[in-house]
Amino acid sequence: MGIAIILLTIFVKVVLFPLSWKQTEAQYKMQELQPKLKEMKEQHKDNKEALALAQIQIFKDHKINPLSSCLPLLVQFPFLIALFYVFQNGLKGGEAFSLLYSFIQNPGTLNETFLGVFSLVSKNNVLLAVITAGLQFWFMKISMTQKDTKKEKEKKNSKDEDFATIMNQQMVLFMPLMTGVMAYQFPNGLGLYWVAQTALSIIQQYGFLLMRKKQSLALQKSS
Repeated sequence: MGIAIILLTIFVKVVLFPLSWKQTEAQYKMQELQPKLKEMKEQHKDNKEALALAQIQIFKDHKINPLSSCLPLLVQFPFLIALFYVFQNGLKGGEAFSLLYSFIQNPGTLNETFLGVFSLVSKNNVLLAVITAGLQFWFMKISMTQKDTKKEKEKKNSKDEDFATIMNQQMVLFMPLMTGVMAYQFPNGLGLYWVAQTALSIIQQYGFLLMRKKQSLALQKSS
């Protein structure tokens, strides 16, 4: 069952790859546009309608959908809900196996232990929760990394720091903590799915950063 979860995670990641890649691109474009958006807020601080129209236009010009970052997460929820019900009720045998497709033979019992290490249907696995939270923290850190410029360093050290920046810093700590608590309270199968999914996301994020670095070097050479 553990191997099946990992294979399912890879399958979901491959299917959602175009969406998640666009999400990552949008995140970095939004980071690059922050100075321009801040300047726009200053220009239209007394006219919210004009500010909204200007922001919509700049998103349109740079082909950015602010809601694109939510789509991959929303698509994954059905898989998480399905896995939750499977590990909550679906491995108990008997009537639970009657929900299987008619062309699948009733296996009688399923091996619910992952590599002989831990049960996928039990809960309160501290080590799995810590690993889940650690990987989520790693992913949040690399996905929210901004360019290390003097202006941004001054911005980080200034007292009038943007609300969005403060929220991002809090999310880096809050999201891993919440993920770890969920992995601890829910069946271990969900924790294993989240570990595999986050590990693949980290690999994808480093791949995207490497591609951007190569593109930046190519632009520098051409100029």
